[in-house]
Amino acid sequence: MSAIELYEKLSSAPDDKTRARIIAEAFEALEERYPHLADVATTRNLRETELRLLKEIEQIRADLTVEIEKNRTEIEKIRADLTAEVEKNRTEIEKIRADLTAEIEKVRADLTAEIEKNRTEIEKIRADLRETELRLQKEIDKVRLEIKAVEVRLTQAIHRQTLWVVGSVGAIIAFIRLLEWLLTHLPR
Repeated sequence: MSAIELYEKLSSAPDDKTRARIIAEAFEALEERYPHLADVATTRNLRETELRLLKEIEQIRADLTVEIEKNRTEIEKIRADLTAEVEKNRTEIEKIRADLTAEIEKVRADLTAEIEKNRTEIEKIRADLRETELRLQKEIDKVRLEIKAVEVRLTQAIHRQTLWVVGSVGAIIAFIRLLEWLLTHLPR
């Protein structure tokens, strides 16, 4: 309901009781429209709240500044401790690296010496093998020559044996023929 409607209803109301009822209805409509009118903040309340919030913000800002400085000091201490620890570790790492490098060089030198020793032994064994191979080749050639000589002698012996057998068989045959001839030509 608008203010003009309220005015017209009040001016046309016949008695006070009706006017009171119209005013009560207007308040009721106003309360329905703005149910928490008592809770509506005033400018003074807003200003007081704003000042209180600003004071709290300044206090929080001061507390945060103190906390940040405290944390900054702790961070600097931790940073210094970590830097010292890193330097200590770096020194240890460098020492270990130097020790490992020395150990690697020692092992490398030992291995190189061992390889050279083995290489010398291998060369000696190869030379011995070549010498043994040459000696065996000479012996094989000598045995081959001996085998050839034995083959020749055997062939000659077989040939002589064959001649002797043939000659003996021929002599026996001749002797048998002579006996036959004698037996046939001699008087009995």
